Amino acid sequence: MFAHALALVTALLLVGHGPDRAWAGAPTDQLKAQIDRTVKILEDPELKKPGRQRDRRTAVRQVANEIFDFSETAKRSLARHWAARSQAEREEFVQLFGDLLERSYISKIELYGGEKIKFVGETTEPDGAIVRTRLVTRQDTEIPIDYRMHARGDKWLVYDVLIEGVSLISNYRTQFNKIITTSSYQELVKKMKSKQEEFIQEEKRTSQR
Repeated sequence: MFAHALALVTALLLVGHGPDRAWAGAPTDQLKAQIDRTVKILEDPELKKPGRQRDRRTAVRQVANEIFDFSETAKRSLARHWAARSQAEREEFVQLFGDLLERSYISKIELYGGEKIKFVGETTEPDGAIVRTRLVTRQDTEIPIDYRMHARGDKWLVYDVLIEGVSLISNYRTQFNKIITTSSYQELVKKMKSKQEEFIQEEKRTSQR
């Protein structure tokens, strides 16, 4: 899970080359615009000052909320177990899962080290689009990262990220299914709440430094 979270933060928070106007469409344009917004936040001198870490992370989380469809990601990650959940359980799970996803990569924003993102293509699908990118490391290694997006009104939202062909949703789906089938859905929620509390306590310790 950590490898996915780290790659996800790197992909979402780094500036890239402008998309080729010959093939770029709304999904690519909107994704790049949000990445550019995040970079401006990270490079803002005011937000780099001591004591402003929480403000910086809050600003980044706002961008994440505008580009990610956490509800769709949560639903697909829970897969067949989603249907058995009550409306209240679904709402709780979406909120909890979205919060954990955000915290798992936003807490790593200080890892930014000059990597770049190249936008290399966009493919439309019956139910959405895939924006293909390459993460270029400082060692000039290129890691393929694809974003699955779908339209909600006039906005294109990310609901899955594929890192070197491995789906973020599939990764979580496997973990969630194992916990539910070997224990229970309630145990999964318990573990997620425990992880959420760990993040909250770590954020409190960090803000006091």
